[in-house]
Amino acid sequence: MLNNTVFITGASRGIGLSIAQAFASEGHFVIGTSRSKFDLESALGTEDCLHMILDVTDRTAIKEAHDTLKENNHLPGIIINNAGITKDQLFLRMKDEDWDDVINTNLSSVFNITKAFIKSMVKQREGRVINISSVAGLMGNPGQVNYSSSKAAIGGFTKSLAKELASRNITVNSIAPGFISSDMTDALTDDQKSEILNQIPMQKFGDPKNIAELAVFLASEKGQYITGQTISVDGGLYMI
Repeated sequence: MLNNTVFITGASRGIGLSIAQAFASEGHFVIGTSRSKFDLESALGTEDCLHMILDVTDRTAIKEAHDTLKENNHLPGIIINNAGITKDQLFLRMKDEDWDDVINTNLSSVFNITKAFIKSMVKQREGRVINISSVAGLMGNPGQVNYSSSKAAIGGFTKSLAKELASRNITVNSIAPGFISSDMTDALTDDQKSEILNQIPMQKFGDPKNIAELAVFLASEKGQYITGQTISVDGGLYMI
């Protein structure tokens, strides 16, 4: 049976918190990370969870987190790579650090976290890796060369790792959210919202729960024959 401990990066708000809540409601032991202190127990309404302050770009800190979890028999059977940032700017004005910070947080962190925890999954011959990408990585977005590049690369990471681990009964998939209701969309003007909604066939923003429910499905036995896929949840914004 699949180890039901799930490790979620960026779990203190937005999509990450919604994913944590969804897994908690399904009876999983949830390990959630963020860069600062967060009361995960209160947010999830359960004691079957553990919050860890973690910089996902710090490989030494990740190794220490892994060792701590191993000592306490909490190594995860499910990894959700959700942590991410944006530093939007037109390419000609984009600073080197804006590129480096986004690539390190959004892409290198996926390598860092997965590399740290995948060995135990291989040993158990079962596991799930779910990467949170973005529709921006599929269709591009002006002012987001760094962000779109980091998310597009997750697609290649997902496919390649899926092929390597499929024989070990480990699935690797990514979810590409479109415009999801959040602090960012709340800050948009009515004109900006209208312009975006006109591009979305369903004429509405998504809910974080839409992403969370798909993550739970992919991690379940029902999703055991799905691997190497990037699944868009965007109301029809991007269609291949």
